[in-house]
Amino acid sequence: MTDARDPARWLVLVVRVPAEPSRHRVAVWRELRRVGALSLGQGAWVVPDAPVFADGVSRVVDLARRGEGEVLVLDAAGRAEPDSARLEELFTAERAEEWAEFLADCAKFDAEIDKEIRKGKFTLAELEEEEQSLDRLRRWHRDIKTRDVFGSPAAAEAEQRLKHCAERLAGYTEQVFQALHQM
Repeated sequence: MTDARDPARWLVLVVRVPAEPSRHRVAVWRELRRVGALSLGQGAWVVPDAPVFADGVSRVVDLARRGEGEVLVLDAAGRAEPDSARLEELFTAERAEEWAEFLADCAKFDAEIDKEIRKGKFTLAELEEEEQSLDRLRRWHRDIKTRDVFGSPAAAEAEQRLKHCAERLAGYTEQVFQALHQM
């Protein structure tokens, strides 16, 4: 495998899984999406040839086999620099979409904290719910960051928004404990 930043090397996965039962095709598709594979259409997917994708590719192969399907994994490189650049551009665009969705969820987290403060809802149950939401954001951030091997421009903003969410939760936590200790 190559260095995570080598845009010239790719793994192409040609996936064939019987249509029925559909749960096998869905499981393979979900794993491909979870790994961050880029769909090229007609059962062809691509990921950078980087160690971070190795376990995901293995899981895709295993899931396909369980569904009596197969995955051909091919080493590939663009024939010319524009080919490699285009794959990197498409792959990074998918990461940018993930970052945009992540940023939208950070904004929802922020709005939820605002709502609870406005309502004066300073309970341990609510605090636990918000902690779980932040934990989910942290896991999601870690997963996208792992897949974002070419460094999408939105990654830095996402990092800052996640820090902001953690700060908001810390402030809300302080308010919850103040409210509980006044009782």
